[in-house]
Amino acid sequence: MTATYRVTAIPGDGIGPEVVAAARTVLDTAGERFGFAFAWSEMLMGGAAIDAYGMPIRDEDLAQAAAADAVLLGAVGGPRWDVPGAAVRPEQALLTLRKTLGLFANLRPVTAEPALMAASPLRQDLLVGVDMLIVRELTGGLYFGDRKESHDGPHGRQAWDTLLYTEPEVRRIVRLAFELARGRRKRVTSVDKANVLASSRLWRAIADEVATEYPDVTLEHRLVDSCAMQLITSPAIFDVMVTENMFGDILSDEASVLAGSLGMLPSASLGETRTAHGVLGVYEPIHGSAPDIAGQGVANPAAAILSGAMMLRWSFGQEQAAAGLERAVRATLDDGIRTGDLMGVDGQAAGLTRVGTEGFRDAVLERLVAVAPAA
Repeated sequence: MTATYRVTAIPGDGIGPEVVAAARTVLDTAGERFGFAFAWSEMLMGGAAIDAYGMPIRDEDLAQAAAADAVLLGAVGGPRWDVPGAAVRPEQALLTLRKTLGLFANLRPVTAEPALMAASPLRQDLLVGVDMLIVRELTGGLYFGDRKESHDGPHGRQAWDTLLYTEPEVRRIVRLAFELARGRRKRVTSVDKANVLASSRLWRAIADEVATEYPDVTLEHRLVDSCAMQLITSPAIFDVMVTENMFGDILSDEASVLAGSLGMLPSASLGETRTAHGVLGVYEPIHGSAPDIAGQGVANPAAAILSGAMMLRWSFGQEQAAAGLERAVRATLDDGIRTGDLMGVDGQAAGLTRVGTEGFRDAVLERLVAVAPAA
């Protein structure tokens, strides 16, 4: 009997609808080739929901997402909703969705594809062997701590945010990093600011305790500022990197230069909720809504497509299909097909073919069909 997966698509704002549409088409084709199907539903979130409902996400939409087997998200936000002091903001929807679904772990793989090394601003010799997984804690830290918006104080306006982590929050994310490292090169880098922050000193102590449970995995600690420098000067030294919410947000965006573009990096946000098929997760490219190119048909859909591959792997256990989709994206790049963000300054002179969102999607579909016989 053919498995049917219930997936809620959230196109979101800016280029989100374009890249999600491309990913859905590729995923449907993958299902046809590997013997499964999708039952798609759709909902508004972010700026689009503010425009439609006056709020970034509704309770009934949260319930819809919670009832799905997985969620595929495009992007949220944009300058039209970026109003200082606004009571509702698109990004509030992301935090609410993560907290409601208990998505405590964000997985962001970063690899330097040989075909894209010329698109990176780094020297190509620094990119050889880059293959890391950034594990970001997603429901704690500054983004979820108590805060006070701008208000009058004894020295003028002031505001504050609270960075709070509890032992269970740290222990579960660090343990996940060690489990993932066992299937890779058995190295964990825990990133903190333990020389300044009390929360980081707790984080480091718990990481050391968890490490005793995994004698086959090597643990190292790095301060976040030093790590940010080494991501650029020695990126191949990293295997699995685990860190708190804000540090992970910043470091993973920095790591996008290793892949050549933010448009290449997928992500999976996972928790402990089980469905009939696997783990409930939200899958999304790490790029933003890119309003400057929205509606022009030029956005790079690779990260959304690769997020779909992560969904196949993590939520549905479809490893063969996930690997086939990833091979199809790699083959597209190897054949010199590029969206504008990957062309580089001498792209056309180097014989690369520039395409838009749908052109890249079609190229991936062509190669997916070639590598995956019909079920």
